[in-house]
Amino acid sequence: MSRRTDYLEHPGSGSGAKFYEVVRVGPRVTVTYGRVGKAGRTRTVEHATEREAVADAAHKVYDKIIYGRYVRTAKGAGIGRPPQAPVLWRFGGGSRAFGLFADERGCWVGNQWGEVYRLHHDGTVSARFQLPAGVKCIVADGFWIYAGCDDGRVYDLGGKVPRVAYELAEGVGVYWLDVDDGTLGVSLKNGRVAVVDHEGELQWSRAGEGREAWMVRCAGDALYYGDSHGVGRLQAGDGSPVWHVRLPSEVLFGWQERDSLYVGTKKNEVYRLAKDTGAQEVVYPCDASVFSCTSAPDGRHVFAGDNDSSIYCFDELGERLWKLATGCGSAYSMQYHDGRLYIATTTGTLACIDVTEEAVLAARGGVVPRAADVETAEVPDGIEPSTVLETATSADEGVVLECFEDGSRTRIRVVSPGYDPSWNVQFPKGVREPGARYLVEGVRPAVRGGFYRAYGDIRRLR
Repeated sequence: MSRRTDYLEHPGSGSGAKFYEVVRVGPRVTVTYGRVGKAGRTRTVEHATEREAVADAAHKVYDKIIYGRYVRTAKGAGIGRPPQAPVLWRFGGGSRAFGLFADERGCWVGNQWGEVYRLHHDGTVSARFQLPAGVKCIVADGFWIYAGCDDGRVYDLGGKVPRVAYELAEGVGVYWLDVDDGTLGVSLKNGRVAVVDHEGELQWSRAGEGREAWMVRCAGDALYYGDSHGVGRLQAGDGSPVWHVRLPSEVLFGWQERDSLYVGTKKNEVYRLAKDTGAQEVVYPCDASVFSCTSAPDGRHVFAGDNDSSIYCFDELGERLWKLATGCGSAYSMQYHDGRLYIATTTGTLACIDVTEEAVLAARGGVVPRAADVETAEVPDGIEPSTVLETATSADEGVVLECFEDGSRTRIRVVSPGYDPSWNVQFPKGVREPGARYLVEGVRPAVRGGFYRAYGDIRRLR
């Protein structure tokens, strides 16, 4: 008669670590659970066949690892908690925060209350926007910063006032988005992916291989997506498939570098895939479901956040360098910039973590800085989206644009000298009025040519 024992522990909080033990002997499955150090409670089920017992025991262990955040360990060894990460400062809290972006200009975080904050790298708040629906993601496309919301709209945050840059059907269930050279890629709850051009017009939409597409990344002529069945590459121009790779579990997050994709999955692993072929290059094993992942430039270090409020760092070949506790929830999103890891968490916190070698070494020895909590009392009131424009009476300090009718559509062109008048301009639809002229800070040509992109504040020219 065969026998198998699986012993799991969960760190709990304080001294409240919990255990869960599954013992299968032939057709009998006995589960014992409770606080570590206590006898716990026991229940036994006698199955008709040993095969049924094997399946039942495996299912119980799987559920505890995947959904209960338990980990396997030796009985009596304990798992404890990883050391506290060296958090430099924390901001926010209260509503789950999915949206996050950081670069040399600062960092942006958005939560399910529709609040978007822009902060300097020292944690001081420089702006606050109040969007009408929960923020799922924040992405950058060169100069432009976009926030994707649950109302099916994508807002341009590049000026003083948020403007609707793209508008999808309300209730479509946007999970993630990315923008590349003005082209929007979207992944949806139902597993579909879609591309919208710089004029906000749908180019194509198609079903992926699975459901719940939590990942989309755009790069030139390629669109990469991840869903419950794995990762695929599509042609950005028409949505035709290039390759698809099936993974052992659902994709929960995706990041890209020049040549590689980094894909976080429900079954505790980050995969590095080659962007040209989809070939699996490296696997980075974590101890719980991976909510988010990112990398230092060119993948020299890979970071991951799990659903047990821990973060990890690996070298590029997959060796785990460290695991630390966030102290402020699980990282729904993360991004690395200049020796710091920024995370947006399940508690609504934006945290800035020092991930330099010196800081991590000290943290593993129990020495961490006192994290500064950013005061919310001094945060400015949120600026809401609006179609009302300030006016300008002189065209001396900007570029002049004009709205005109093109059949049933309204378009924008540059009328200032030195620009190609045949090129249209990417410009918010909500403020377009045929015959009106506008003054913008500037326009830049799209990388691939053919149209301009307005940036900065918009004023109506009188």
